[in-house]
Amino acid sequence: MHALTRRHLLKLGLAGGALLAAGSPAQALVSIVVSGGNFVPLPIAIPDFASSDPSFGKEIADIVRANLTRSGLFAPLDPATLPAQVGDVDTTPAFADWRAINVDALVMGKVERGGQISSAVRVWDTQAAQEVAGNTSNADPQSYRRIAHIVSDAIYASLAGESGYFDSQVVFISESGPKANRKKQLAIMDQDGANVQVLSSGAALTLTPRLSRDNSMLAFTSYEDGNPQVYVAQLGGKSKKLVNNAPMSFAPHFSPDGSTIAFSVSNGGVTNIYAAGVNGGKPVQLTSGAAIDTSPSYSPDGSRIVFESDRGGQPQIYVMGAGGGGAQRISYGDGSYSTPVWSPKGDLIAYTRQAGGNFQIGTMKPDGSDERILVNSFHAEGPSFCPNGRVIMFFRDGGGDSGPGLWTVDIWGRNEQQIKTDAYASDPNWGSLRV
Repeated sequence: MHALTRRHLLKLGLAGGALLAAGSPAQALVSIVVSGGNFVPLPIAIPDFASSDPSFGKEIADIVRANLTRSGLFAPLDPATLPAQVGDVDTTPAFADWRAINVDALVMGKVERGGQISSAVRVWDTQAAQEVAGNTSNADPQSYRRIAHIVSDAIYASLAGESGYFDSQVVFISESGPKANRKKQLAIMDQDGANVQVLSSGAALTLTPRLSRDNSMLAFTSYEDGNPQVYVAQLGGKSKKLVNNAPMSFAPHFSPDGSTIAFSVSNGGVTNIYAAGVNGGKPVQLTSGAAIDTSPSYSPDGSRIVFESDRGGQPQIYVMGAGGGGAQRISYGDGSYSTPVWSPKGDLIAYTRQAGGNFQIGTMKPDGSDERILVNSFHAEGPSFCPNGRVIMFFRDGGGDSGPGLWTVDIWGRNEQQIKTDAYASDPNWGSLRV
C-alpha cells in the first residue's frame, strides 16, 4: 500500500467496505474507509500558482483551495506558512522542507492568461518523495474560473481515486422580492455559487428545473398558462411545452440518454407518472390508480424509476421498471417521504422526509436498506447529487420573513455548509461534469 494510504485513512462513519476507486493507473493516496471513527482531512499544501500576473496566480490557487476545503476531504494549509509562497512546476520539491511542516500532499501550479488560459499542475506525495499526477488544461478567458475547477478535479482524482465534481454547474430557482409576491426565475451557476446567470424573466412562476445528463437541455415546471406545465428547452434557448393539452403536468426528470422525460400529470385529484420523448410524441402512462404518484427519477442505467406515492396511505418511496409496473415500496420509516433522486453512481437514493415536526434529508440504498438521515432541520428539502455522488445539495428555508438558500452535505452527514447566492435560492439540480 502507498505511504500516504497507510497514514491517511479518512474515517467517514458508515458500515461497509472501502470506497477506493482507481481514477488513474496510480493507486489513490487517500483511502476513504467507510467505518467508525473521527474524520481527519488530508493536510495539503497549495502555494499560489506561478504566473506572469501574480494576482491571477493567487486567485486561481484561492479557488482551488476553496474547492478542496469545501469537499471536506482535504485541509489546505495557510499559504503564508508554506516554505514556498509560489509554486514551481519545473523543479522537484525539497521534500524534507515540506515534511517538516507535516505536509503529506503538495500541489505546484502555473497559470497564464492570453488568447487562452493555460495551466499546468503537478501533485506530489511528500512522504514517498514522488510525483502522483500531472495535468495541463486550457480554457476560454471568459470562463477563467473553469481552469481552477478543472485543476481541482485533477487534484481530487489523484488523491481520492475517483472523479471530482468541481467543474460542474447547478440549475436552481432564484427568488427575489417580498415573500407574499416573490419572483421565481430559472438560473444557473457554478457549483461554488459563482457566475450566476438568470435564464427566465420571472413573469410566470417557475419550479423544479432539471438538466439532462449532457447538460445540453433543461426541463422545468412553469405556470405560464395558469396551471403547471412541463417545458423543455436547449439550455439558454427557447422553451416549449413538453405535452400539449395536459390538465396539469409537473416534476420532470430526464432519462440518462436525454431522449425521454418522466413527469407527473394530475387530473381530477389523481396524479400519475408518464414518460414522453423530448421531441414530441404521445406520452406513455407508467402508473395508474387513485393515488398521487410523482417526483420520478431514473436510475443511472435508465432501467428503473424511483418515485413517491401515497398509495399506502401517506407518501413513501417506490421503485418500478422504467416502462412502468411492478412497483416496490422501499421506505418504511415514520413520517412521509418525498422528492427521491437517484445517485449518479446508482448506489444511493436521496430523499426528503418529514417526521417529528422537522424536515430531513436522507439516503438509502435502492433496496431501502441502510437508511441514513444527513440533515434534520426546520425546513430542508429537494436533494440533488453532485456528479461523483459524494455530496448532496438541497435547499433550506429559515422561516419567518426570510427566504430559502442552498446548502451542501456529504453522504456521510458531515461538512454541512451554505452555498452563498446573491438572491434567495431553491430547487437545486446539480449537473454532470462539463466536457
